Amino acid sequence: MSKLLPVQEIGSLAKPAWRVKSIAGRPLTDADIHDAVTWGQRIGVDTRELVTLLRKPSRTPEDQARIVESSALFGIRFLEAAGLDIVYDAEQRRTEMYEAAAEHIEGYKFLGHVRSFDNKYYKKAAVVQEPRLAQPLFLDEVGYVLRTAKGGPGSAKVPVTGAFTMADWSFNEHYLGQRGARDRLSRDARHDAARDLTIAVAREVLRPTLQAWLKAGVKRVQIDEPAAATKPDQVDVMVEGFNEAVRGLEGRFSVHFCFSDYRKFYPGILELKNCAEYAMEFANRDSPELGLGADQRNGYATQMQLMEEYGDPADLGLGVADVHVDAIERPELIRDRLLFAAKHLGPERVIANPDCGLRTRSWEVAFQKLQSISKGAAMARQQLASK
Repeated sequence: MSKLLPVQEIGSLAKPAWRVKSIAGRPLTDADIHDAVTWGQRIGVDTRELVTLLRKPSRTPEDQARIVESSALFGIRFLEAAGLDIVYDAEQRRTEMYEAAAEHIEGYKFLGHVRSFDNKYYKKAAVVQEPRLAQPLFLDEVGYVLRTAKGGPGSAKVPVTGAFTMADWSFNEHYLGQRGARDRLSRDARHDAARDLTIAVAREVLRPTLQAWLKAGVKRVQIDEPAAATKPDQVDVMVEGFNEAVRGLEGRFSVHFCFSDYRKFYPGILELKNCAEYAMEFANRDSPELGLGADQRNGYATQMQLMEEYGDPADLGLGVADVHVDAIERPELIRDRLLFAAKHLGPERVIANPDCGLRTRSWEVAFQKLQSISKGAAMARQQLASK
């Protein structure tokens, strides 16, 4: 994409109540259906068929599949209507980033739900044998987005949970079990077992999936590695898994790192191969009152210093909106944040995005935040052009 400072989302949106309730077999209220109609009007989706499905007293599996597809269409049009240049379906078809992938991997055995943060839970699995994949992940949803996005395949970016996170968020019974009872408690043994599982997932799950996506017409892939934030001492394992997954493949690959002290990622992160972009959070720790650059504790200045110090060539998906609060960032503040990064890296290396996915915010708040990012990016482009 040749446009300067393009705008993207880097995570999921909340699933609307009409989608959640209908799939769970729970009764819908008039407010739920009104919400679907209202948002359909705002983002340009014809909801007549959807409303008919939602009003049915009972629904067939085919009805439910059409409702899920409708939520995917809403996700795409929502992001487009907010002004984004790079879109997906907001992961409306997936249960959760780890669970949605793990349920398709042979060797993963679900044991129950565990708490991830706040009141959010995910189903955790034990890896009981070497991971295998019967077919590539998410091919149907990927094909739908490529066909449906108004900007065509070039405007779509497909996310997938990275090999390191798929390993770290699992009970590593198979590879730890290969160590002796005494050895498996040692730090080195656990590190090596984590590496073995990460490489196996990268080789047997991610790589064939990415190959199928590229063949289908995908141009951009985002590999999500939230676990790297909690295990900075294993950045080498994360890097090795990423490199194994994308080695020799032709596409634009990025890696999304969640909230962390990114100083701990260097210099190991420089060993990423075939990685065009990092997507990172920054707005979460900046001060809107002081403004960019006035507070040297903010992450923007630190990351620019790191990339300049190490000669890091990657593009940067710059987190310019905080996903943990409902307050809407002013477009002027977003403009300044983008211009700050553009001054250090060059505007051709900066992409605008929220800090992370907006699934903990309401659709109204998420829409306003994304609109503000789009407006701020347009203002930054205009200022760059005037120079």
